[in-house]
Amino acid sequence: MAEIRTVTTLRRKRDEIITVIKLYERQLEQARADLAHVNAAMRLFDAGADVRPYVDIHRVFKRAEKIELCREALTAGPMTTKEVALFLMCRKGLDTGDKVLAKAVANNLIHSLRMQAARGRIVMDGKRKGVCVWRIGAKYQV
Repeated sequence: MAEIRTVTTLRRKRDEIITVIKLYERQLEQARADLAHVNAAMRLFDAGADVRPYVDIHRVFKRAEKIELCREALTAGPMTTKEVALFLMCRKGLDTGDKVLAKAVANNLIHSLRMQAARGRIVMDGKRKGVCVWRIGAKYQV
């Protein structure tokens, strides 16, 4: 039995519309990418109040202050590196909502905590969700 001419025409039209939709989707993706680049360029040239200065983490804490604050934080019980970093930021009056700064403090803190762990003053109790958990070691407990 021969196919009805109307069905053949409708199938051809459907295929044509699918092709046009795919073309428009590619153009839309390109337009979104272009918009993102234009917005990024605007942020570079319009450096307003939202630009924060870089903080030298090494100069934020006095000598041995970071470890004393860590010890103070860990007296409450085991904490993750992120929690200890937020505690330190809070005590120093830094913006705890700044994720970039919090990550920088946490990365800087990891070395200090590992050095204290090597000395037996702080113990790493494993990991929780991929983050090290710390507690006071035997040398600090009285």
